[in-house]
Amino acid sequence: MKSVRRVWTFGSMVLALTLAAMPAAAQQQGDKEFTPQVGQAGKDVIWVPTPPELVEKMLQMARITPDDFVIDLGSGDGRIAIAAAKKFGARSMGVEFNPNMVALSNREAQRQGVADRVKFLNADIFQTDFSQATIITMYLLPDLNLKLQPKILDQKPGTRVASHQFNMGDWQPDETANIDNRLAHLWIVPAKAGGTWSLRIDGSAQERPLSLRQSFQMLTGQLNGATAVLAISDARLRGDQISFSVIEGAVRRDFSGRVQGNAMDGTVRAAGSPDMRWSASRR
Repeated sequence: MKSVRRVWTFGSMVLALTLAAMPAAAQQQGDKEFTPQVGQAGKDVIWVPTPPELVEKMLQMARITPDDFVIDLGSGDGRIAIAAAKKFGARSMGVEFNPNMVALSNREAQRQGVADRVKFLNADIFQTDFSQATIITMYLLPDLNLKLQPKILDQKPGTRVASHQFNMGDWQPDETANIDNRLAHLWIVPAKAGGTWSLRIDGSAQERPLSLRQSFQMLTGQLNGATAVLAISDARLRGDQISFSVIEGAVRRDFSGRVQGNAMDGTVRAAGSPDMRWSASRR
């Protein structure tokens, strides 16, 4: 049978799959009710295609699993949400402003047998609660990404955000891929670790002030040592996972651990010494 190539809306992370042709009656029903056109105007964007190779890479970067809940912001004809459910077994939801696209998405979910795991919401992405998402996907213009950025940064640490082509200003991606001169970006929402902490290493009664300055997933700061204030280096957040190093005299200590609200704990390692536990509380 002949194959049909469809496209995503410009307001979504695009998944262009080659599908087997549907029965003629089903095609006529869909075409009669609504047939999207490449370049058609939406609320803030237009509808354009995305190569399937790039979409596949974006899904791989997001590390989607059946345990994930994917929310596609600007879901268009529903292709990304449907693929998340059909190919990866995840639950998903598409948010789309155009009611015709929502109706089309629901019909396609039924046709592909995933309507029990995929929902489509006719709504404005800026007025929608997507706090339950573990993965957010989008293909939006840079100014729309920046408008969404504060809300995304309030997501649970570790939430993955995949975007086709466009970035989020000063928030640098954790990972970027280039396929045929098209970019895919991945961000991992970082925990909020900035501030002043009291740090204690097991076996020591002394609490040491730790000062952290945060810019998205990047950290700078200092730790009070036994005799001097020590600059921290190689500091970074990946979701709720934190790592940094300090050098005191000839000894380098590498800290790794987890941020949980106003508490942190983990392991500290130094060459020639056994691993020790450390913990910190925010002042």
